[in-house]
Amino acid sequence: MASTGATAPTSPFVQPVSPWEPLGAISDDGLTYGFDEDSQEFTPWGLTSPFRTQITKSVRTFGVTLWETARVAVQSVMYRIPAGDLTPDGVTGLTAFAETASPTPDRRAWWFVVLDGETARGFYVPQGEVSDRSDVSFKQDEMSGYAITVTAYPDAAGNTVYHTDKLPATPVYTGS
Repeated sequence: MASTGATAPTSPFVQPVSPWEPLGAISDDGLTYGFDEDSQEFTPWGLTSPFRTQITKSVRTFGVTLWETARVAVQSVMYRIPAGDLTPDGVTGLTAFAETASPTPDRRAWWFVVLDGETARGFYVPQGEVSDRSDVSFKQDEMSGYAITVTAYPDAAGNTVYHTDKLPATPVYTGS
């Protein structure tokens, strides 16, 4: 994760450096890439099937549960607080902050990567915001985590997600 305007990473196999901040280990539920679309069908008089469909809403989301809740970057994301405001006190070592009842927009750039051997899928979201947060449970027999959903918003070019993939070549079709 980085501030909006951060240069997109160029390869899913290379760990990006500053200003990018790692969010650490995630739950074994992995990453969910969501599609939320609505459409309007146009069906002419006398027919039972539409002859045209127009997309009226198209939203992309990414869902993940962050397990390294003590990371400054993770706390910054979860609580919409600038990382600089989460510096521990030099004397007590305590970090103190307050949550506001009227949060302001907190858009950031996001880089999600899925690796599987030589195969990789990278998703660069230049304008994303945490749009949903789960409840957090603190239990002895359960790992605490911050389940978040990041909604991708259009950048200046009108794009929400940029893909950088390294996939195996598709075999040549030889007939059935």
